[in-house]
Amino acid sequence: MIENIRKPAVAGQFYPADASDLKSKILEYLDKVSKQEIEGEIKAILVPHAGYDFSAPVSAYAYKQLEGKKIENVIIICNSHSSFFSDIAIDDSDAWETPLGQVEVNRELVKKLADSNSEIVLNSIAHESDHTLEVQLPFLQVALKPGFKIVPILFGNTKDDSYENLAEALKNNLGENDLVVISTDMSHYPNYEDANLIDKKTLEIINTGSVEDLEKNIREIEQKNISNEEILLCGVDGAKTVMKLKGDLEWQSEVLGYKNSGDSLYGDKESVVGYGAVVFVLQNVGHLSAGSSRQPASRLPQDDKQLNQDQKNILLNIAKDTVESFVKTGKIPDFSTTDERLNWKEGVFVTLHENGNLRGCIGQIIPSKDPLWQVVRDMAIEAATDDPRFSPVSESELGNLDYEISVLSAPEKIDDWKKIELGKHGVIVKKGYNSGVFLPQVADETGWNLEKFLSELCFQKAGLPSDCYKNNKDVELYIFSAQVFGD
Repeated sequence: MIENIRKPAVAGQFYPADASDLKSKILEYLDKVSKQEIEGEIKAILVPHAGYDFSAPVSAYAYKQLEGKKIENVIIICNSHSSFFSDIAIDDSDAWETPLGQVEVNRELVKKLADSNSEIVLNSIAHESDHTLEVQLPFLQVALKPGFKIVPILFGNTKDDSYENLAEALKNNLGENDLVVISTDMSHYPNYEDANLIDKKTLEIINTGSVEDLEKNIREIEQKNISNEEILLCGVDGAKTVMKLKGDLEWQSEVLGYKNSGDSLYGDKESVVGYGAVVFVLQNVGHLSAGSSRQPASRLPQDDKQLNQDQKNILLNIAKDTVESFVKTGKIPDFSTTDERLNWKEGVFVTLHENGNLRGCIGQIIPSKDPLWQVVRDMAIEAATDDPRFSPVSESELGNLDYEISVLSAPEKIDDWKKIELGKHGVIVKKGYNSGVFLPQVADETGWNLEKFLSELCFQKAGLPSDCYKNNKDVELYIFSAQVFGD
């Protein structure tokens, strides 16, 4: 019998208190983002926890990937925002309640975790007024199939290395169908431009999985005394926990999106809070930015049928019309074509430049089930709004954008880096769950020689040693060609 219920503390403040309003808003947030083709088992997500008007559009990037999934237990983790205490506090209520109903706490799993380490203690008082875990529940209730249970966990404020103990406890007790949710906002209160630079570097580090690099980056930013910057990650121990799990359990991660409060209708750009969304999976991620890759598919019969100029123009117009429509109205335009060539299944990247400078580049190397024209449309939206290196394109920028499309051949593995032809080949480097990709035109745009090209690919894109490409035993290299054209 459910008796001890943790009642909602911030309904009507951080999110709507009315059940129908709350559900409709969450569905609206989810409808505005695309579900990416992520291969493998989603094991964890990192999402923000501010008021929904500010952070929910970013949370939706991650929760969209979970729609309709059957999850057994959801472990939700953050640093305490409302209480000061030592150790790690697990709530042992019978259930948590939101306007959408009650979610049962898995008290058996709670006890196992608490018994596994003396620093993990039962402490419901720490959870009574804290919003950071509560705001995740309505999204989980809408996105997941009913029946999941939760384990709410808050870090205290005294031990910097306690994340290792929680990571170890989770590693030993997580089930195959469990999910970890890390609840954290990013930069607190710098201006818009500073937040974008700081947060995107932080997301890159989270993506590589090095806790040491994260701690170093936090120290360096603190020493720079950036105006109004108070904290880089308010759920830092949760982030460290999932980074430790990623390394120990060989998960792969991908940044799904970034915005800050200055991108909302209600925020100003002088003092902002940053929001990022990251997904962690057991296998390689299938939807790619220009810095990651997955295993190659079989070759498509494309070399004997290049796009003609009319077909190129159609695709460029689709990219341009899509970005302008989406930025102005939030709507995705529909197109149709009877041209058989434009319905082929191929990998493609869409690149945006503004006044000669890179403004966004997103794509997928491996062909999906969608036709080429549709992938161009979808990647154009992603390049304009979801490249984690940039803020979303604004309406005032549309007249300054140039569009470039790269239609890709299927990657082929090579056994010698010296076989790579600069300007002709795009390259994927892969070692274990680290990978990165450069398109062929990167060599022409930078003027790098082959060794510089590969060094930057290894270090900047894949997070590997700069000379890793010379290691034939452990590192895999793939090449592909691209038909590149722009307006």
